[in-house]
Amino acid sequence: VLSIKKPNKQTLQSSYWFYVGIKTHDFVRRDRPPRVLIDLIQRTKDAVRELDNLQYRKMKKILFQETRNGPLTESQEEEEDSEHGSNLSRKMDSLGSNHSIPSMSVSTGSQSSSVSSMQEVLDESSPELVMMHSDESTINSTSSVVHKKDHVFIRDEVGHRDRRPEVRPTQSVQNQALHYRNRERFATIKSASLVTRQIHEHEQENELREQMSGYKRMRRQHQKQLIALENKLKAEMDEHRLKLQKEVETHANNSSIELEKLAKKQVAVMEKEAKAAAADEKKFQQQILAQQKKDLATFLESQKKQYKLCKEKIKEEMNEDHSTPKKEKQERISKHKENLQHTQAEEEAHLLSQQRLYYDKNCRFFKRKTMIKRHEMEQQNIREELNKKRTQKEMEHAMLIRHDESTRELEYRQLHTLQKLRMDLIRLQHQTELENQLEYNKRRERELHRKHFMELRQQPKNLKAMEMQIKKQFQDTCKVQTKQYKALKNHQLEVTPKSEHKTILKSLKDEQTRKLAILAEQYEQSINEMMASQALRLDEAQEAECQALRLQLQQEMELLNAYQSKIKMQTEAQHERELQKLEQRVSLRRAHLEQKIEEELAALQKERSERIKFLLERQEREIETFDMESLRMGFGNLVTLEYPKEDYR
Repeated sequence: VLSIKKPNKQTLQSSYWFYVGIKTHDFVRRDRPPRVLIDLIQRTKDAVRELDNLQYRKMKKILFQETRNGPLTESQEEEEDSEHGSNLSRKMDSLGSNHSIPSMSVSTGSQSSSVSSMQEVLDESSPELVMMHSDESTINSTSSVVHKKDHVFIRDEVGHRDRRPEVRPTQSVQNQALHYRNRERFATIKSASLVTRQIHEHEQENELREQMSGYKRMRRQHQKQLIALENKLKAEMDEHRLKLQKEVETHANNSSIELEKLAKKQVAVMEKEAKAAAADEKKFQQQILAQQKKDLATFLESQKKQYKLCKEKIKEEMNEDHSTPKKEKQERISKHKENLQHTQAEEEAHLLSQQRLYYDKNCRFFKRKTMIKRHEMEQQNIREELNKKRTQKEMEHAMLIRHDESTRELEYRQLHTLQKLRMDLIRLQHQTELENQLEYNKRRERELHRKHFMELRQQPKNLKAMEMQIKKQFQDTCKVQTKQYKALKNHQLEVTPKSEHKTILKSLKDEQTRKLAILAEQYEQSINEMMASQALRLDEAQEAECQALRLQLQQEMELLNAYQSKIKMQTEAQHERELQKLEQRVSLRRAHLEQKIEEELAALQKERSERIKFLLERQEREIETFDMESLRMGFGNLVTLEYPKEDYR
């Protein structure tokens, strides 16, 4: 809140002396003439009358210029209008007031504003547009006669081209001459400005076509890059799978070679053991035979000694018995010898049979023991073979798991590489599309600026045509008023006495001058309103076009952004689907691999059980058969057979 202070005494004194000083000034105290206001009114009336006369002369000139000198040119009208405007401005300066506005001052102002707006458009436009504007302004500034001269010059050039001295032109000159010759064969002759404008439009079309072809070329290049990368990744995957397949085949070959080596080794060991068993059996048989031979020799020696003792004992008994005849003694000794020999022979045969039985039984037992040892070796060999197969199968399964993991890593890496390249290419494509859209927006704005510039350049011609139309209407109105004035003057002269003709003529003349001055003011007002409305209408139309273009370009940019977002989302969804599909494929392949491993291990275990079972059954049948043969041979149970090493009896 502002506080208002009361004036103090010093302020009041200063104001009083200031008022006293003004009241005592020479300008206030000087004598004033009594007819100042009357003179001012008279001067105003004179100025208005002069202005009416000026408007009357102007309208008379507009009315009678077509009948007297034909239509005026633009330069003459501008000179006369500027002269009238300068005279009127001098009149108004003398009066010291702006009572009326001349017509051409308004039109000049509108033209200056148009020129300034055109200059702004030129400043904002490209250099090519400025050059085109300078060329077209140069061409349009000339009259229609100049255009006709240009056309005549073109025809003369075409007509007199063959009259020049013959000179061998270059290839480019021949092409240009052929181009101009073909162009000049058309029925219509184009002006230089039209040719320049068409060339500029053709360059713009070429630029747009080049932009579109560049975009298509980029799309094709991106497609080629994707196809090349896919082929490269496919070749890499094929090479990887071929490498893994070779590794699997190498492992299978090595496994079969190792099994063959193991089988050969086992066969060699079995043959060696069989040979050793045969040698041991032969040695064992030789030992038994040697021992039995020794025992038989000892037995025979003891029988011989016993035979001698019995023989001597019988002889002694016979010698002591003197009652028995000698022949009977001899017969008794012979019989006793025969009995003794027969007993010894039976004992020897029994010993030999016992030795033979012992020999056969121990050989049979040795064979059974050798067969059991062979069975144990067969069991050991088959266990070794099956363990070897299991180890190889486990190594193969570990290799397959390692191959599956390496394949999975390669597939994920290839998918990541492909998706990364695809996203990079899409990002580059979107960036190029945005750049092309921005360039397209700039080109549309330049074209709109050029169009507005051409409309601004064309506006003076349109305004001039409308001004000529309004002038024609006012000329018709002036002619009607002139005819009415003449009819009224004749009628007044006929009905009034001759002494009053001068007064009537003067009053009618003043009335006609006043009406024509009013008509001139209406004409100028119509011209000014027309120019203002046309300028406003043009500005509003251009502004509306600018707003519509901005809205359209904004909508196109939003559509482009929405389309790019949609493409990006679709690509990301596609990448997600590809990743899920790859995960499902990898998990399914891993499940199949694990199932295959389980099935192979189960098959291997089944083969192990069946082979061991078959081997044990075969060995059991062999032992049963051998024992049955031993029983049929009368050897009894050979499992618990024990025999001394020295005594075989």
